[in-house]
Amino acid sequence: MASDFRLKQRLPQLAQQLLQTYQEVASINHLGQHPLPNYDAVEQIVQDLKEVIYPGYRRREGLHFGNVLFYVGDLLEQLHDRLVQQIARALRHEDRTPDPQNPVDYEAKAQAITLEFLEQLPELRKVLALDVQAAYDGDPAAKGLDEIILSYPGVEAVTVYRLAHLLHELGVPLIPRMMTEWAHSRTGIDIHPGAKIGHHFFIDHGTGVVIGETCEIGNHVKLYQGVTLGALSFPTDAEGKLIRGQKRHPTIEDRVVIYANATILGGHTVIGHDSVIGSSVWLTRSVEPHTTVVLEAPRLKMRGANGRTSESSTQCSPHYLNYQI
Repeated sequence: MASDFRLKQRLPQLAQQLLQTYQEVASINHLGQHPLPNYDAVEQIVQDLKEVIYPGYRRREGLHFGNVLFYVGDLLEQLHDRLVQQIARALRHEDRTPDPQNPVDYEAKAQAITLEFLEQLPELRKVLALDVQAAYDGDPAAKGLDEIILSYPGVEAVTVYRLAHLLHELGVPLIPRMMTEWAHSRTGIDIHPGAKIGHHFFIDHGTGVVIGETCEIGNHVKLYQGVTLGALSFPTDAEGKLIRGQKRHPTIEDRVVIYANATILGGHTVIGHDSVIGSSVWLTRSVEPHTTVVLEAPRLKMRGANGRTSESSTQCSPHYLNYQI
């Protein structure tokens, strides 16, 4: 059945109705203002940065020491220009009360930030190399570093996080969160760019991992899928508005392993070094170093084909601490 073009006459009226909401609900418009950072441009920046970090693994093939300098140099030129433009947009948007008597040169400020960011990439590669090695050391299924760089979602998410964290530390608004949310959509791993994470960090499998903004993670830490490092509560002021800028997420010290679906909450919660947090544990208070935390053993019920039912309990290793939470 062909479309009835006469029904399209209703669309101009619908456009007027939408226009009215643009005035009534202006909080979700961005009209008549300077452009925001462009999502596609930020995605391109991330992809180019990964080319610089991991040359030969992504788009360009046939790279060697005879041509990689030219290729990376060209990428840095493009990254410089894109970053300056997008960072300037973010800075201009964030400046809520510009002074017309002392106008800010946002492009110049953005260029200074861009160059400082790009100059940190050599050291960042060294940190990411430790993360890749941690993935290999922590996963007996891994056949080599190439497999990890090409296919592990944890490495993808941590790579984008570390890039975004540098921009976050340099005071860039909007763009770091856009970067980590792009990685979140690809990997299922949600790491806020404000989190502080040490070296040799590995997320195994990864889907459903959440790491909050004020989380602090030490060195040689390993997380499994479904782990949440979140806030216990959201304090409000006298008017009921959220109080921002406080530490809301836990601290994880060195050499901690947190197994699947564990939830650790609260800004005052500290997981001591060399501890192990078992699967599905819910923690809202601190744990001393060298502690293993597991749930008490549940009972299993099995019903056979003959209709008979048997029960058994799963026993923990004797050195485990059944930590009451």
